[in-house]
This record gives sequence, structure tokens and C-alpha cells, in this order.
Amino acid sequence: MFRRLPFLLLAGCIALAPAAAGAQSPARSPAEPRANPAPGTLALVPALEVDSRGVFLSQVLSVVPGRVLPHARVAPAPAFGDTAALSRDTVAAVLRDVMPGLDGLDWSGPETVQISRRNRSLEEHELRLLLTEAARAHLGDLEGELELRLARAWTPLLVPDEPLSIQILDLPRGGLRPNLLVRFDLLAGEERLGGWQLSVQASLWSEVPVARSALKRGQRLAEADVALERVDALTLRDALSPDALADEHLELAQYIRAGQPILTRAVRVRPVIRRGNLVEGLIADGAMFISLKVEALDDAVPGQTLRVRNPRTRREFRAQVQDEQTVLLFL
Repeated sequence: MFRRLPFLLLAGCIALAPAAAGAQSPARSPAEPRANPAPGTLALVPALEVDSRGVFLSQVLSVVPGRVLPHARVAPAPAFGDTAALSRDTVAAVLRDVMPGLDGLDWSGPETVQISRRNRSLEEHELRLLLTEAARAHLGDLEGELELRLARAWTPLLVPDEPLSIQILDLPRGGLRPNLLVRFDLLAGEERLGGWQLSVQASLWSEVPVARSALKRGQRLAEADVALERVDALTLRDALSPDALADEHLELAQYIRAGQPILTRAVRVRPVIRRGNLVEGLIADGAMFISLKVEALDDAVPGQTLRVRNPRTRREFRAQVQDEQTVLLFL
């Protein structure tokens, strides 16, 4: 047994030698990045999505916990649909300017970061809202609620994930109509994403007076059985304004069926003199006035000219209404 002891000791030393050698790793070159960030090191993120404002230091760089990176701009954002590569040297140069105290830290992670734009899908509902808002601004004041619908289904479109706007380039002459062909640019901030031309159906919803029962000619509008209903004003031209319903001087100039909207031409100022009335006719002769009774041959309001007739001689004259009892005759 004692003869075998030196051999066993030698074999044990030989078996332990590789393990001891493996425990000693070669020294890392200062320029070689670590695979995983260690405490006290800087690292670039592998890839990043940004918006049109640009690429910022706090987005591309991770640093030891406890340090706050400034929101310093490193590079402009790529155009939507393009990608860009941002190098470690570019980031390091910005870092030296804004945080000189971190210049001595080691780097880890990739040599470059891939930059692209954040995106999302533009659906038809959002496009219609953008079109409606832009059309209202382009057309100016509109009395009513504008609603636009696309004549054809919209295919969802990838756009930057940021606020969008539409600039109307052209609307048909003659103003708003039920069917339109609209040309516009789609914008993300100041960036133009493209131009489109779409067929659009338009409605302009507003409340208009509608007869709830049959209304007679000569009836006071303020006393008429009328209700306000929501109607597309683009298919109903010349609708009466709801404000007119409170005007005591208005009356209906024609018969209106139940359920029929009241148009402006169906209303008139209530006459103070009606056809067949006997009124005082004045004839001016210098500073002197001559009066006689005349018969009105027309309905008329103050200031309006009408025909009158002398009941005795049956002679007709033109006269101007002064008030409900007096007219000024023109000889």
C-alpha cells in the first residue's frame, strides 16, 4: 500500500491542474463591451421606436441606477417608413457635452441602436373625424352639425403614432353639397404623409321648424302648431330659422301640411293693412294735406307700396303705407 501512495498523490495533482487553470480567465480588453451591463456601465438599447420630435439621450441609453439622464436630443427622427442606425460614438459625444461625469464609465451592449418610427393603424372612423374637422375649418361658419361619410370603404393605413391632421386642398365650387370629391393632405405635425382624393357624402344636421298639424295661410307663426326636428339642411334648402318662431310680426303666407318643414318663402311679415280695408288716404299739397277714404287692393306692411281705390270714383292710385290706418297717395 505504501508503495502505491506516491502514484495516487501524483494522479490527484494532475486531475486538479485543469480546474485550477480554468479558474483564471484572460483579462478583458477595455474596448471590448460586456455582454450584460454591469454596475457602473453604460449601454445602448438594441432598437428604439420614436416620434417625429427626434431621438433623445434618455431613450437610447441605460445607465447605472440612481442617475437621471437629461432629455437631450441626439439625432433627428427618421422619415416615417425609414430606419436609421445610431452609433455609440454619436451617443458618447452628446453624453460628454451634457454629463461629463459619466465619461469614464465602461460601455456594454450593442455598438449601434436601430431607430424607427412608432406607428399605428388609421381606421375609417378616425379619418372621418379628421376630414370633418378640416372641412369645417375650410368652409367657415356652418349652421348645423356637419357629418361626412366615405362613399367607399377605407383600407386601414399605417401612420405615425402621434397626433394627425388633414389639410383640405380642394372642395367643389359652390360650397357644401350632399356629394363631394375632396382632395387633401394627411399630416403628422409638419410632416406630409401623402395626398388623397376621396368621394364623400355630406350631411348638415340642424333643427328646423316642422308643422305638427295643418297650418292655414294668414295664421300667426308664433301661435302655429310647430315643433323643431333634426333635418339634413343640405337636402332642404331655405329652411326657416328657429329664431323666427318667436317673432310676433310674422305669419304664414301659404298653406302647410302636417309634417312639412316650414321654409323661409312660406313666411311673411304680417300686413298691417289687408285687401278690402278702408283706410285714410293723404294727399300732400305743400304744407297742406287732403284726406279721403280709400279701399286697399293689396295686403301691405309699413313702408310698402300698394294699390288703393277711391270707392266713389272707382279711380285707382298707388300709395305707401304709413301705419295700419293711413296711406300716402301718389297722384
